[in-house]
Amino acid sequence: MKKTYILDTNVLLYSPRAINSFGENNVIIPETVLEELDNLKKNNNDLGYNARQVARILDKLRALGDLNKGVMIESGGTLRVEMNHTNIDMPKSWDTAKADNRIIQLCLGLKKDGENVCLITKDIFERIKADTMGIEAEDFYEESLPENELLYTGRIEVLVTGSKIDDFYRNGKLEKNDIIYFDKQKDGYYTPELYPNQFLVIRSLEDTKKTALGRYDGKVIVPLLSDRKHFYGIKPKNVGQKFMTEALFLSHRTAPLVIIKGPAGTGKTLFSLAVGLNKLNRRDEKHFRRILICRPTVTLDEEIGFLPGSEQEKLLPYMRPIFDNLEILLHQNEEERYDDEEKLSMSINEFFEKRIITSEAVAYLRGRSIVKNWVIIDEAQNLSPRQIKAIVTRIGEGSKLILIGDPEQIDQPFLDGRSNGLCYAAEKMKGSKYCCQVTLFHKECERSKLANEAAKLL
Repeated sequence: MKKTYILDTNVLLYSPRAINSFGENNVIIPETVLEELDNLKKNNNDLGYNARQVARILDKLRALGDLNKGVMIESGGTLRVEMNHTNIDMPKSWDTAKADNRIIQLCLGLKKDGENVCLITKDIFERIKADTMGIEAEDFYEESLPENELLYTGRIEVLVTGSKIDDFYRNGKLEKNDIIYFDKQKDGYYTPELYPNQFLVIRSLEDTKKTALGRYDGKVIVPLLSDRKHFYGIKPKNVGQKFMTEALFLSHRTAPLVIIKGPAGTGKTLFSLAVGLNKLNRRDEKHFRRILICRPTVTLDEEIGFLPGSEQEKLLPYMRPIFDNLEILLHQNEEERYDDEEKLSMSINEFFEKRIITSEAVAYLRGRSIVKNWVIIDEAQNLSPRQIKAIVTRIGEGSKLILIGDPEQIDQPFLDGRSNGLCYAAEKMKGSKYCCQVTLFHKECERSKLANEAAKLL
């Protein structure tokens, strides 16, 4: 029996082409969803853009027939706009003028008509309310990603004989067939599959304290090139930070995309800024024109559009985390760092005034071609998969893109650990020779003793 999928507004805003995700089944868009989309279409942000995309898709389908009766769609199913079932009884406290309640009312009516109804919404509370009324409800994922603990981390711990580690240090390479991996779940050893640019902690079988760090370059395992580098007073303090440093220092030709996931305090933004500044200032590698920093919480929509000033001035409040990291990089002596606040502030502002560092709203990256920039997308876990794709495809020749974020700190209401753009990019780019990625762990938090304790306990 065919199912009837009723789509909530947030599903179409998350993925305008969601209507083609349900095979040969029936897809319904309630009229109240069209009203909500219509109210958003003029917004100068991603929600407005997606609302307009849905309008264009529906307008093309309208030419194929009567949307009220149903038209065929690419997936082989049918799509229709539903305006009926306004007389279905609802709990007295539920106002059917509210879009969520009207959608549930429609689901009840279609179910009474004998249709096999399933509500698709990214709103958890609406799924709960639907469940109380006996309506099947599901979340929507444009791409199905593994659970958090199964996501690709970009690193693996392997075992070799002690003599192989000696050979590795002597010859600068290790064959992938020389390593073995111990699987705790299967309680057995096997030769693991390695992905290009995957990092390795290599331990001796005879003495687990005897270790080496390496990277699989697609053919053999090679040592870390940046293992002993210092830059802007920053030195990696743990294995995760060493891997992160290596990924950032790799040439834009070798790894034009770097994905860094990890909890707060692991140095993701600090290291990305420090290596970027190092690259800009090196006389032997004067390649990048500037550092471009974007944060997805900034949309420059009506909420901050009323603020006076230029685009850069409007963005300044959202760049405070960047300023905090620049304070650390520009004055490395912790005891004297804040003795002259005015001088420190002037030094930071100089970077922006000379356009060594620029900031931009993520929504404004659409349509651009970014050449020879060191691009940092901070808080990338708050981007959708489509936003991530739009950003990555904007990166031109000679640029390096760094996506950083914490999948456990998602602020967008319709994203989670399996639907956010950061994890999506990490899984989809796994195995690409152009991408290098690493996940830092809670135990690698180095912000402060308190931050480290909180990362473990809270």
